[in-house]
Amino acid sequence: MANIGMYVGSSNGITMAVAKQIKEALTEHSCDVLDLEDDYLGFDEMLEYDVLIFGCSTWGSGEVQFNWVEPLQDLYNDKPDFSGATIALFGAGDCKDHGEQFVSALGLLYDKFSERGARFIAPFSTDGYTYQYSNAVRDGQFVGFPFDQVNEKDKTAERLERWLQVLKAELAE
Repeated sequence: MANIGMYVGSSNGITMAVAKQIKEALTEHSCDVLDLEDDYLGFDEMLEYDVLIFGCSTWGSGEVQFNWVEPLQDLYNDKPDFSGATIALFGAGDCKDHGEQFVSALGLLYDKFSERGARFIAPFSTDGYTYQYSNAVRDGQFVGFPFDQVNEKDKTAERLERWLQVLKAELAE
């Protein structure tokens, strides 16, 4: 059983709502859901967890949700060692109005934490998604679970279930 810390930046509650669904599905694990706005105390606390799950929506031209700005500044300034840390990602995007940067914030988190030594699990297929570009695609897959509650809300539950199967299998390894 893994001890999971799920850190979520959510401006309008959409990403947090999915975080709660993820927690409900991970009943065989201890999972704390932490709102970055209220609960971010630094990387030492994050690194106490066996597994980290980061939730972040994409804003503007591929930027992270504003509650992720301070942790990313700290990551740059403090240069904590995430070697050995296991991270999974999920996040909201808008494939129609912002299809040129669909869930690109996940790619930004992936890049920044990879530079600090983190290992990522639970990539997700790009099949069935319509977008122009995404910085969250590596080797033909998203680096985590993307969802679009604006244009493709009807697809989220099925996609989430598929991603959870991948996540649970990798957590069991």
